[in-house]
Amino acid sequence: MKHINLILFVFLCFAGTAEASSFRCGNKLIQTGDHKLDVLQKCGEPEYADQRLGFRGSRFRYPRGTLEIDQYEQVVIDEWIYNFGPTQFKQYLLFENGILKEIEDLGYGD
Repeated sequence: MKHINLILFVFLCFAGTAEASSFRCGNKLIQTGDHKLDVLQKCGEPEYADQRLGFRGSRFRYPRGTLEIDQYEQVVIDEWIYNFGPTQFKQYLLFENGILKEIEDLGYGD
């Protein structure tokens, strides 16, 4: 019995920072793959928003040890945080080119 309680305790300690694939804004479901305009319509403005440019590419190594990027693309990265108050988890959202790629629970809100 002690082992089960210990395992349950360890699981609950790490559950607050787990990555999720969906969450709810009221009765509306937000999930990875949604467009950021849909998220804005369902949840309203986030408490925090930041935007930056990133690059994604394919690299190939040649026999002489040089690196060359064969293909690359510029990616617009948006990071949003929603704070739903002290009884719910804050939600971190990561968008790439307007598509929701990652949702993460950040712990209870303020």
